[in-house]
Amino acid sequence: MKITFCCTGTEPEPWLAGLRAALPQAQVELWQPGAGPADYAVVWAPPQQFFDEQPQLKAVFAIGAGVDALLKLRLPAGASFVRLDDAGMAVQMAEYVCHAVIRHFRELDLYAADISQGRWTVHPSRNRADFPIGVLGLGVLGQRVAQALTHFEFPVNGWSRTAKNLDGVRGFSGAQQLDAFLAASRILVNLLPLTIETQDILNRNTLSRLQPGGYVINVARGAHLVDEDLLALLDSGHLAGATLDVFRTEPLPTAHPFWRHPKITITPHTSARTLRETSIAQIAGKLMALQRGELVAGLVDVGRGY
Repeated sequence: MKITFCCTGTEPEPWLAGLRAALPQAQVELWQPGAGPADYAVVWAPPQQFFDEQPQLKAVFAIGAGVDALLKLRLPAGASFVRLDDAGMAVQMAEYVCHAVIRHFRELDLYAADISQGRWTVHPSRNRADFPIGVLGLGVLGQRVAQALTHFEFPVNGWSRTAKNLDGVRGFSGAQQLDAFLAASRILVNLLPLTIETQDILNRNTLSRLQPGGYVINVARGAHLVDEDLLALLDSGHLAGATLDVFRTEPLPTAHPFWRHPKITITPHTSARTLRETSIAQIAGKLMALQRGELVAGLVDVGRGY
């Protein structure tokens, strides 16, 4: 069994060593142009040349939860595609989103500004019932985030393509309930996969349906958000602010207005990072399960895009 590793922007040696330790029966090699055929591949942002030279692959494992960039390439017709379904990302995402929500709700940025100016000011407390949170996308990460938010006693809404039942979360599903979901939410957390249907979904029309004083947290993909529409709604006052971890172009260009907007908090795509050891263990387990002819979690439906 031969495994080839092709992960752009990733230090390969720790991954190669980890995969060899987890799968001692396998030959694990770093892909180079012109390399011989492999049975399986571990990838992140591979070039088209990689798939053109490896049409015989049985399965391809992505070292992340999102596969939108991968599905833009011409893929081997006979291969299965498998994404990470958690591998330590869900708890990181829950930490990040809960922090962003609480930072906004408790007005911690306002307190920080006061303290920086030497002002000892106590602002009126706010009611959690007035800040219903909508989690857009209830996959593995979205479910963990929604359930984490319920522990802080906020009203939590969840929207997914098909109906899902989560304790403490008011469920909405399908295109016909999207407007109602938005109208019921003041803070919006985006955790959708990026597909043709969801690209630009955070636009003037949808964001305007949030309750006045709305707040946007985007931790999915930059292409979900229409940048100009967010800026317009912030400047009009309909939206109170935003926390953004993902962007259409990364790194975010230095001239982009998000850097300087006083109502926007940005972070460099760090809300949920791939944990190498946990990811290797998951990939190894799924690879062996596929070899035994078993079904695995995280199998990508190429037609749906996730």
